[in-house]
Amino acid sequence: MKLRHSLAAVIVTTSLFGCTSSSNHGVFVNLDATRQNAGQIGSVTLSDWGKQTGLSFYISGAPTGAVLPLRLYSFINKGSCQQPGPVAYAMNDKVNTERQPVRGWTFSRSAPVALPELLSSEHHIVVRTAATDGSVDIFCGDIKPSATAK
Repeated sequence: MKLRHSLAAVIVTTSLFGCTSSSNHGVFVNLDATRQNAGQIGSVTLSDWGKQTGLSFYISGAPTGAVLPLRLYSFINKGSCQQPGPVAYAMNDKVNTERQPVRGWTFSRSAPVALPELLSSEHHIVVRTAATDGSVDIFCGDIKPSATAK
């Protein structure tokens, strides 16, 4: 069953980013599900938008009982998932998600920081449910400069 979820994530990610012809490099980050969201998969692609970084998320699901429409909050924090630091960027001006036909959810955000600056020190991404769903961290992924895609 995990293979099916992985295949769905690849299909969605490829369809979202496979046709881009930008010369700018992006960074792909795997999001690890927390124990509150075990069995789910997620990913985010960071894109260089000049003075901002664009983030395009795909997640396979959220904890059982989450209220629909699914509202998720996302943060870029200093440090790593194993050694978290303070919030560096809260990207929550828009928190709605869009359901996908291949069992999952997508959403996009932007951070007010250039991608090279973001990659110059240790950061990680956190995805959290809304307060009505318990404000639970459901995914975390370390941003690694070595993950640069061409």
